[in-house]
Amino acid sequence: MLTALLDLISPRRCAGCALPGAPVCRLCAAELRGEPVPRPPGPPPPGLPDCWSAACYEGAVRRVVLAYKERGRTALAPPLAACLASTLLAALAARGFPSGAPLILVPVPSSRRSVRRRGHDPVRRLAVLAARALRARGWPAVAAPVLAQRRRVRDQAGLSASERAANIDRALGVRGGPIAVQRRLQGSPAAVVVLLDDIVTTGATLAEAARALRGAGAAVPLAVTLAATPRRRRHARI
Repeated sequence: MLTALLDLISPRRCAGCALPGAPVCRLCAAELRGEPVPRPPGPPPPGLPDCWSAACYEGAVRRVVLAYKERGRTALAPPLAACLASTLLAALAARGFPSGAPLILVPVPSSRRSVRRRGHDPVRRLAVLAARALRARGWPAVAAPVLAQRRRVRDQAGLSASERAANIDRALGVRGGPIAVQRRLQGSPAAVVVLLDDIVTTGATLAEAARALRGAGAAVPLAVTLAATPRRRRHARI
């Protein structure tokens, strides 16, 4: 919240490189848009949907995402949401979905504790803005924050892949159960349900979110994130 207040009373600087001007400069915006391609973790966890990201989580991309998510720079939400929308359109085209298909964007939920600490729900905000951007391009899209945490989980940062999977296992559920999903699908049985998140590392959270939605009767063919954590290279021992 303090960072957001300072943004109002001090000259704006790019969150990626600190140059004065726009919240994201032209060069950092290009890096943020990156190259939308499938960037699944290796190995992907069971049940992970086809996972697309705009860029790798490093450099200016990492700085911009952290500034938005952890430092309250909510003015970064529109360019980040536009990045999600563009990445999703690239994924839909590659997968052969018909142009203008109805889209239901489901954000991965933040815990109440995280929302209080950050002062906002970053992915939910991005889902709303991404849906708006997609509608402007002729795609019927709605944000559907139907997922919620059913129990407390640890912060995933710093956990191994196996620890992340155990930490998030059966932790998410659908608000209102299958009825909530069916209400969203009513009148649009061909709607494409898409999971949204900011970063994918091991894929455990996205796989758990997909499990919860499938349990409520929804097919989940795609997951889209802003960035993917670069895979660590394993060097063979000599």
